[in-house]
Amino acid sequence: MNFDVKELITITFTLFAIIDILGSIPILVNLRRTAGHISSVKATGAAGLIMLVFLFLGEEVLQFIGLDVASFAVAGSLIIFVLGVEMTLGVHIFRGELEGGTSAIVPVAFPLVAGSGTLTTLLSLRANYQLVNILAGMVLNLVLVFLVIRNLRSIEHFLGDTGVSVLRKIFGVLLLAIAIKIFTKNIGVLLQVAS
Repeated sequence: MNFDVKELITITFTLFAIIDILGSIPILVNLRRTAGHISSVKATGAAGLIMLVFLFLGEEVLQFIGLDVASFAVAGSLIIFVLGVEMTLGVHIFRGELEGGTSAIVPVAFPLVAGSGTLTTLLSLRANYQLVNILAGMVLNLVLVFLVIRNLRSIEHFLGDTGVSVLRKIFGVLLLAIAIKIFTKNIGVLLQVAS
């Protein structure tokens, strides 16, 4: 287990861009208005548990159904790429089903924070980075999720619509670059196995 600051930064920003908690502020505001309150502790705890389970057992599940991590990483990189396009261009592909829930667990913890994009990304990261760095990046992101949900009203007022939009576009471009890196690293492995 080798702790690496560069890996930690890459992982943290990748998960930050995928989870997109700042870009989810409008959804969270709508949920808060309909539910009255979103428990930051319950939402963060449930999301963390889902992410941990998938990080440690996801590979075994893949092997059980006959897939390898490199294949899943390539598929994950394509999802990350699509999410990057979504963020950069302002189109909505994965977020449409999240409207109208009232629980801290569903839809905030799952699928808003620990959704398909996050879970796929975790396995893609697991194929490319040290576990200790992934865990540290997860903790940093979960702390941020907790703080955003806890301080939702203040953040909404401070950033405004323009600030949220700019952040989404910046992290969308970073996400596109990370997706290409993961794809090129793992597609080579798959091509060697196939030949």
